[in-house]
Amino acid sequence: MYPRRSFLDFIRNFVRKRDFYAGLLMVLIGSLFALKGPGYRTGTLMHMGPGFMPTALGVILVGLGIAIAIPAARLPPGEEEQILPVQREWLAWGLILAGPLAFIIGGEYGGFIPATFLCVFVSSLGDRTITWTGAVGLATVVTAFGVLIFSYLLQVQMPLVRWG
Repeated sequence: MYPRRSFLDFIRNFVRKRDFYAGLLMVLIGSLFALKGPGYRTGTLMHMGPGFMPTALGVILVGLGIAIAIPAARLPPGEEEQILPVQREWLAWGLILAGPLAFIIGGEYGGFIPATFLCVFVSSLGDRTITWTGAVGLATVVTAFGVLIFSYLLQVQMPLVRWG
C-alpha cells in the first residue's frame, strides 16, 4: 500500500510547504477578525452593525485558509516547495511595496485618479515581463474601474482630482 514514514519525515515534509503556511496565516488572521467582530454590534443582514463585516469576512478568510492549507498538507514528499524563492527579486518586492505609498502620496496631493494610477503603475513595474506601455494600459484600466466603482457606485468621499 503506502510506504511507512516516520513522524520526523512527516514534519520535514510539512516544513517546506509554503501554501500550507499561507493557509495557516489566513486562518490565524481570519480567526482574530471573527473573534473580535462580535465585540461590536453585528446587527442583521438588513441593518448591519459595525461588527458584521469583520465577523463575516473573518469567517470567509478562515474557510479560504483551510481550503488552501489542507491540499498543501497532503502533497506527496517529492512535490515540496521552498518557502523562499532561490533567486530573490528585491527590485520587484520594493516596487510592489512602494505601490501603496504611491497611493498615499498621490491621494494626498492629487486625488483619487492620480493616486490609483500611481499605485497600479508603480506596482506593475515589479513584474519583469511588463513593458512601459503595458503598465500604463493596466494602470489606466484599473483607474477607470476604480473611479466607476468607488466614486460613482459606492460614493467614497475622496476628490477625483485636486491640486496640492
